[in-house]
Amino acid sequence: MVTLDTADLDTELSLFKYDNLEQLPPRYRDLEADQRTARIEAALEELGDDVVVLGHNYQRREIVEHADFVGDSYQLSVEAAESDAKYVVFGGVTFMAESADIITDDDQTVILPSMEASCPMAGMAEALQVDAAWAEITAAAPDADIVPITYMNSYADLKAFCADQGGLVCTSSNAHRAFEWAFERGDKVLFLPDKHLGENTAHRLGMEDQIAEWDPWDPEGKDPAEVAESDIICWEGYCQVHERFRVEHIEQIRAEDPDANVIVHPECRREVVEAADRAGSTAEICRTVEAADPGDTWAIGTEIHLTNHLQRWHPEVNVLPLCGEACMDCNAMRQIDPNYLAWVLEELVEGRERNVIEVAPEEKALAKIALDRMLEV
Repeated sequence: MVTLDTADLDTELSLFKYDNLEQLPPRYRDLEADQRTARIEAALEELGDDVVVLGHNYQRREIVEHADFVGDSYQLSVEAAESDAKYVVFGGVTFMAESADIITDDDQTVILPSMEASCPMAGMAEALQVDAAWAEITAAAPDADIVPITYMNSYADLKAFCADQGGLVCTSSNAHRAFEWAFERGDKVLFLPDKHLGENTAHRLGMEDQIAEWDPWDPEGKDPAEVAESDIICWEGYCQVHERFRVEHIEQIRAEDPDANVIVHPECRREVVEAADRAGSTAEICRTVEAADPGDTWAIGTEIHLTNHLQRWHPEVNVLPLCGEACMDCNAMRQIDPNYLAWVLEELVEGRERNVIEVAPEEKALAKIALDRMLEV
């Protein structure tokens, strides 16, 4: 199997996809924390209801403390669409800002503080690459109706591709319903880009023996016969944060505290999900900790900033990172430095829009269809 340097791949793809990359001006690079906070708050007060700031659960504290809404990516896009704000400043990554642009009104402008915040997993399945794979896959099963499903963590052009081929989008919490929707309309599912979520969903549906993997980077590793015989084809993509978790981490937690509970995200490896007490989306992880009894221990298998937020928000619960100091943050989310937030907000005060995310009209219309189909289920 080819080994990918996803950081380099992600940089290439983000630069290819958006040519309006702007670097942080030098005068913003050495702001002290107190000074930066004061300037952000002053800009927000000046802009008032004209701006809404969204902070994804995986963002650092210095971003979420300025956010009007904190949550999962699509939930945040919905909050933006329901607001009357002229400007939507998304503390997330590229695909999230694209989704916000797709569902918000045309008179709302979506801004990503740093254009370098581009999800590596989304970059593992670009639409041009999927187009080529689709030709191979459909040729391998010429008599089958194949329905493509893309995880929300994908670019708008892949969402548009799925809509164009009769498919839809899903989140980690409704993937099983998206699969059921697809099987009501076709014979096979092509799931992109996260193989682990695809495998975990197949197990949930009792279809664990019907999975084939499609590795676009390994020409020798694609078996047309396996594709023809399988009901679910999982794309070879993954989240570098969630793939890091191992069964050994769960075993170590339980050895140290036999009463500890473990909850992991379904982007984790199948064996990790099986070993955990529970698995669920970031929203489900948050609800689980919120509902915990005082003194309970929950080890969290997801991005470290969410674990840190839950530790602060629920001090009565013992919240632990599943892999201790080895847990990592999301490299893409890290690009949303609070100094970038200060910059784009102060530019808006001056009437200048920086790092605008705008999905092409035809692509937006198709991607919206894929999202609407998700809402049907």
